[in-house]
Amino acid sequence: MNTQPTIGWIGTGRMGSQLVLRLLKAGFDVTVYNRTASKAKPLVDAGAGQVERPVDLADRDIVFSMVSAPRDLEQVMTGEGGLLTDPDHAPRLIADSSTVSIDASEKLRAAAAERGTELLATPVSGNPAVIAAGKLSVAVSGPQAAYEEALPVLEHFGQKVTYVGEGEVARLVKIAHNIFLGVVTQSMAEITVLAEKGGVRRQDLLDFLNDSVMGSVFTRYKTPALVNLDFTPTFTQVLLQKDFDLGLAASHELGVPMPVASMTRNIVAQEVGNGNTEDDFATLIRTVADGAGLKLIPEDASVSNGLEPQG
Repeated sequence: MNTQPTIGWIGTGRMGSQLVLRLLKAGFDVTVYNRTASKAKPLVDAGAGQVERPVDLADRDIVFSMVSAPRDLEQVMTGEGGLLTDPDHAPRLIADSSTVSIDASEKLRAAAAERGTELLATPVSGNPAVIAAGKLSVAVSGPQAAYEEALPVLEHFGQKVTYVGEGEVARLVKIAHNIFLGVVTQSMAEITVLAEKGGVRRQDLLDFLNDSVMGSVFTRYKTPALVNLDFTPTFTQVLLQKDFDLGLAASHELGVPMPVASMTRNIVAQEVGNGNTEDDFATLIRTVADGAGLKLIPEDASVSNGLEPQG
């Protein structure tokens, strides 16, 4: 007898599709919904079911959601045909991995509670390549019992699941994480351009940095983009600006000055205003180089992203 929960999944973009594949490989019964239905075809080919509306997932035990913005989350949950609009059925548990504000999360929790459904906030750290390498991390907040129910599923997402408390606190953890993401990338861009203008190859600087006490999984992961100027999107400036805005709104509400985050947010907003909306946010290095009067050329070097299996 199969005792695994049935899984619904809303949002099969770059991240969601990779996570669904991991669950399918682990033997879970997964049915998906995506606004553009054709984008879910590879998942159907891999064994997933597919529905036309989020509400058609209401009979699933656990429904995961991963969408781009608060308005999208509201639409798939309580809008026309939304998950929580079936008068007769509702999932036991919703686990939402969208990056949204605490206020938006509280509204969803209240709407779910009216249907007798628990909500977990389950934001993640990583991107499709990180998922494929099995190194995704998950922060979780919400009822402890709901966390324990979802944990056997969440453990298939990647390397680490961290329960951070009740309510919406995982949203704040993810917002803080993404502010750090942007600030670190801007700093990497600045020091890399500084070194190159002084005669140091980008590859050499970052090779040293990554093997120093300042190196990290993230600095290694971003190295190929900065060295070879490959800006295939993993996370865009538009999404980064959204997260900076969420973070700075929280900092204002909580009375925490964040001058470095504020300055970086303005740089990102200028990028978006100039039309840089599709490339990866590592294009921050181009803006720094332009300001320094430096023409960047791909180094076409073979550099590790730090995600390859070791040994």
